[in-house]
Amino acid sequence: MSQIGKQIVDFKVQAFVNNGFKEVTKQDVLGKWSVFFFYPADFTFLCPTELEDLADKYTEFQEAGVEVYGVSCDTHFVHKAWHDTSAAIKKVKYPLLADPTGVLARGFDVMIEEAGLAERGTFVVNPKGEIVSYEVVAGNIGRNADELFRRIQALQFVDSHPSEVCPAKWKKGGETLKPSIDLVGKI
Repeated sequence: MSQIGKQIVDFKVQAFVNNGFKEVTKQDVLGKWSVFFFYPADFTFLCPTELEDLADKYTEFQEAGVEVYGVSCDTHFVHKAWHDTSAAIKKVKYPLLADPTGVLARGFDVMIEEAGLAERGTFVVNPKGEIVSYEVVAGNIGRNADELFRRIQALQFVDSHPSEVCPAKWKKGGETLKPSIDLVGKI
């Protein structure tokens, strides 16, 4: 079943951010663009490459009005311990959400029940709290922050220009397509 257009679940979780702990809720997410970037676990070897890639591009996400949330089923204390011991994770300035009960992983349908871990899922959420883009990849494949950022720019563009569509490899400022009939959102 598609997740597109689905409202995100109501949640209240702890986060590790700015070298401290903070509560994050659904209300904090509403009103702005967000990325929920699920990864299996802290203290692994593939996950830090992805989180560091996002960290290197975080300023650009912020400038585009997008908040990034890294999410795993670890606790906020484990996120802090990982941050304190990993050079790659020290670069992370965006919130790392703790999901030890799996409320987010289940809400976004990426929970691996038998392992108590999340799949590698990336979800873009619009300011209304609706999922507008997602991908879930195999556990042994890292994701690309540049492509995610390009996709967000396209989503933001079509959100503000609903009669236009962004073709393959579209980049901000590039040509869009303007269907002669109202097919936007239907195909």
